[in-house]
Amino acid sequence: MPFTLATWNINSVRLREPLVERLLREEAPDILCLQECKSPVEKIPRERFAALGYPYMVARGQKGYNGVAILSRLPIEDAGDLDFAGLGQARHVAGRLENGVLIHNFYVPAGGDKPDREINEKFGQKLDYLADMRDWFRAERPERAILVGDLNIAPREDDVWNHKALLKIVSHTPVEVEHLGAAQEAGRWVDVTRRDIPRGRLYSWWSYRARDWDAADKGRRLDHVWATPDIAAAAHGSRILRAARGWEKPSDHAPVFATFDL
Repeated sequence: MPFTLATWNINSVRLREPLVERLLREEAPDILCLQECKSPVEKIPRERFAALGYPYMVARGQKGYNGVAILSRLPIEDAGDLDFAGLGQARHVAGRLENGVLIHNFYVPAGGDKPDREINEKFGQKLDYLADMRDWFRAERPERAILVGDLNIAPREDDVWNHKALLKIVSHTPVEVEHLGAAQEAGRWVDVTRRDIPRGRLYSWWSYRARDWDAADKGRRLDHVWATPDIAAAAHGSRILRAARGWEKPSDHAPVFATFDL
């Protein structure tokens, strides 16, 4: 059963409902995973998405913050969620397809501005969240699974516009990269995007602060698609829809795509 999956930090699903609808119409992924929905589940405009051919939704939400949702053309059942680091926030949800493939949708904490847990509680929460992910993957080794989402870390030197300049900037610090790598290794996750596009600078996020984000091109690859080794070879066609960053009233993230022949 081949299917195309996209992941996108939408930065408010209700505010940017027209952008979600445009993506569903123009790109037509079979599954769309959204992060930072900033909405209770009952207020997500699921009827509008269903009208476009996406009748299935698995989601966790809260008012004004966080929130994750999986929209699907394909039947998908709710496979639960976990509260990593005990934050009590809507940052993870899982859905299981009829072929048994489990899809994890994550929104890892951004971590605040200072990469020091002694003076920045949010940074400590981010590291704890990643450590809990690592421990869970070690205890419950994932199989036939896909992990997507805004992981809020650009791990490789070519995942950021300037490696040296960002070494002390939250999202690219060595301690964050180490924690993300430990979680990835614990689950034996394969970075599908970088397997398909192994070389060159690759970004999925550009700051709102840039007057001309496209010309400045000071991006980071914060959004990821991973798969377990038993299905990673079935993935192909990875791409980032950079153009979406330039749509009217955009999210600061662009959607990341992959196709799986399963």
